[in-house]
Amino acid sequence: MADVLIVGAGPVGLTLACELARHGARCRVVDAAARPSPYCRAIGVTPRTLEVWEDMGLAREMIDAGLWLTGLRTILHGQPPIDAVSPPLDLPYASLGLPQFETERVLNRQAERFGVRVERGLRLTALEQDGAEIRAHLQEADGAVAEAHFRYVVGCDGAHSTVRRQLGIPFEGEAYPWPFMLGDVHIAWNVPYGLAVRALRLNEDAPPDMFIAIPLPEPGRYRVSMLAPQHLVPAGGSDHGFQAELQGPSLADLQAVADDLLPDGSRLSDLRWSSVYRISMRLAAAYRRGRCFLAGDAAHIHPPTGGQGMNTGIQDAYNLAWKLALVLRGASPEALLDSYEGERRPVGADVIARTRTASEGYGRERGGAPDRLADTQVLVSYRNTAWIAGDATEPTEAGPRAGDRAPDVNGLVRDGLGFPTRLFDELRGTEHVLLIHPAGMSDAVAGPDLPIWARQHRSRVRVVVIGSEVPIPGVTTLADPTGAFGKAYGAGTMACLIRPDGHLAWRGRTWREPGLHAHLRRLFPSAFPQ
Repeated sequence: MADVLIVGAGPVGLTLACELARHGARCRVVDAAARPSPYCRAIGVTPRTLEVWEDMGLAREMIDAGLWLTGLRTILHGQPPIDAVSPPLDLPYASLGLPQFETERVLNRQAERFGVRVERGLRLTALEQDGAEIRAHLQEADGAVAEAHFRYVVGCDGAHSTVRRQLGIPFEGEAYPWPFMLGDVHIAWNVPYGLAVRALRLNEDAPPDMFIAIPLPEPGRYRVSMLAPQHLVPAGGSDHGFQAELQGPSLADLQAVADDLLPDGSRLSDLRWSSVYRISMRLAAAYRRGRCFLAGDAAHIHPPTGGQGMNTGIQDAYNLAWKLALVLRGASPEALLDSYEGERRPVGADVIARTRTASEGYGRERGGAPDRLADTQVLVSYRNTAWIAGDATEPTEAGPRAGDRAPDVNGLVRDGLGFPTRLFDELRGTEHVLLIHPAGMSDAVAGPDLPIWARQHRSRVRVVVIGSEVPIPGVTTLADPTGAFGKAYGAGTMACLIRPDGHLAWRGRTWREPGLHAHLRRLFPSAFPQ
């Protein structure tokens, strides 16, 4: 019997399936649709999501299928175009453009490598749960209904989530009154590969007239979006997402907006698909109800500004998977699962607030983005949440704090390797990693107790020492000849415990501090007894 039922086989559900399987948990994935969507709904991939995919072993495949988003050309009505090229950031990855159907293709192939196959045409119709299991009613395309039993269910089934409705969780928020339309087209114009375009005419007390073109990997192809004329949007329909029941705009509809706002007579052609869509801002009142969870658009929806939606959902799944896997195999207590909502719901609320502000000020920005890293998602932190711990002796130097993302470090050297390595190479995997930086304090790692401790707990925690002058049996030791680690984490003596999702669970001065061992006893009570 599968331990987890995942409802929905979009990027979020497929990410969760891949991660559960990688962590050794059994899952089943169902989707009401008979086949994957062939349309490029979400496109933008943030640097943080690429780090997630690197850990999953998928970054190269995703990058090969996409294109780097190099910047933005802004055309304000009556003014010359302005090109803003994205400056390089001190991160492992830039922003990638990748059609959602390609994202799903790569994730689906990874799931199949783990032996997980999506069951399509299978619709969830009812959920019943008690303290031990969930009974799910699954309906085939021919109407036949079967009951299946699971320990947990995760709704990754979008804005109109059946799981959320079955759980009776309110989806609080509101909708924009303006409908939008989009299409996948070829555009004949002189725009560099990878550059997005927005043409705007600002209006008082109303959204701007707009023509937005996001580049796709195929040269000359773009996903274009703009306000929809009223004749395309009769009353009714849903308040969020693609309006599948309505006829999409024609090429002529899209060209009319281009003719109105673009100054150079750019011609659109080869319309592959189009749709009308609406935008809402809503946040689920809870991300968990008993043994059921919500992730992705089932939990949060918001304007597409900044390309945050799919990425936030993927990172929901990445946060939840390792926790579910530990609880399922009895390594961690059920209470760990409460941290999913405690950590991820504030992220969803923040994304809604930021994208709403950005959308309502679209085209009226002053002084550029307030933070170049704001939309990269590397600043997401779980500081001061229930399962994040920091000792009173936590270092005061620069560097990440407990709850922050662990940054990468280049130029590290490991004995026996004829090439430099990165810290992310050592963090990759499904275990927690205890990272120790003695910084000349020899007693921080001296003596036999660290190798003994590392051997005793290697199934739960891997130990990596940065800057040790001598090898330590059973421990990965890395030299830092350029001092890059100290610049990223602080130059002083430091130890931190890094979770499988790349966030610091604890940070202190040395690995012997009681706060670390108290956290490990809470997380792994049978492996770290009192």
